[in-house]
Amino acid sequence: MDFLSLFLMDFVKQLQSPTLGFLIGGMVIAALGSELVIPEAICQIIVFMLLTKIGLTGGIAIRNSNLTEMILPAAFAVAVGILVVFIARYTLAKLPNVKTIDAIATGGLFGAVSGSTMAAALTLLEEQNMQYEAWAAALYPFMDIPALVTAIVVANIYLNHKKKRSAAGESLSKQEYLSKKEYLSKQAVVAGDYPDQQDYPSSRQEYLSKQQSADNRVKIWPIVQESLQGPALSAMLLGIALGLFTQPESVYKSFYDPLFRGLLSILMLVMGMEAWSRLGELRKVAQWYVFYSVVAPLVHGFIAFGLGMIAHYATGFSLGGVVILAVIASSSSDISGPPTLRAGIPSANPSAYIGASTAIGTPIAIGLAIPLFLGLAQAIGGI
Repeated sequence: MDFLSLFLMDFVKQLQSPTLGFLIGGMVIAALGSELVIPEAICQIIVFMLLTKIGLTGGIAIRNSNLTEMILPAAFAVAVGILVVFIARYTLAKLPNVKTIDAIATGGLFGAVSGSTMAAALTLLEEQNMQYEAWAAALYPFMDIPALVTAIVVANIYLNHKKKRSAAGESLSKQEYLSKKEYLSKQAVVAGDYPDQQDYPSSRQEYLSKQQSADNRVKIWPIVQESLQGPALSAMLLGIALGLFTQPESVYKSFYDPLFRGLLSILMLVMGMEAWSRLGELRKVAQWYVFYSVVAPLVHGFIAFGLGMIAHYATGFSLGGVVILAVIASSSSDISGPPTLRAGIPSANPSAYIGASTAIGTPIAIGLAIPLFLGLAQAIGGI
């Protein structure tokens, strides 16, 4: 009973924080028809400064810490990023009126990380005086990149298989196709089948197998490169590099740190307004996206929280670090993820995955998941 009451008290207290207040305020004024507009250029500058500050914090901390402490939390971050995609592939994709390719893209976006959500979590941890490893923010790319890469690879494999099945169905019946395949597998390879005319395979079946493998191959590095070049990760990685290899403490303390909370409040206001405007996009797709957007952030967060607790008991990973791991798992990318998925999975419907993320996923992550996991960690720490 003491555990539950402590958790509920902390949860209610966190809902009254300025960070969450600005998010809710943005949604309210948008619902009332306010014409307030924050220019996109200003938002981009704010995001750059916030993520650079987070990167600087992480870089300075990594420089002064034992890197072996990061191994287990980083491995768990990678595992969660990949797992989230497969959860969407085999749950959301099975629901009525949900296209598999859209479900995979949605999983990729929910597996990727929101820098603004992480910034909000870090602010609340400081307000609650909960200790955490400063390098915990550097777990961001360990979850973000694997999620986006996995989503694009899984989507391309699915589309290739679908294309082959469709082509086979148009030209041949199933029985005819199987008979034809058996016949071709027994035929010898001729010179024209193999462009290099060297090292001919012993049978046509081996040749066909090699051709199929070439067709299904998905290039990983361009996906990783595109993610690294995205504005969110670029800003954070720049900050980490500067924190590691330079001495940025003076500019950090005099400029980035004092401005952090004020800039974050503006960004939360903008995100609240955008979340409300995106609600209309969900009407264009299956209503199951609404259900998924509410449930998935909490499910992903609980999985990461459980893994974080394993790291806590195994290596001494702080409870604040556990909260950060759970929050980034609950978040969904709002900056770098959408353009990466648009390029990597062009056939997916952006109204589905961006609408689900921005309109519902992000408010749930910030307004519910952060207080939930912070309160849970505080209750565990108070036992």
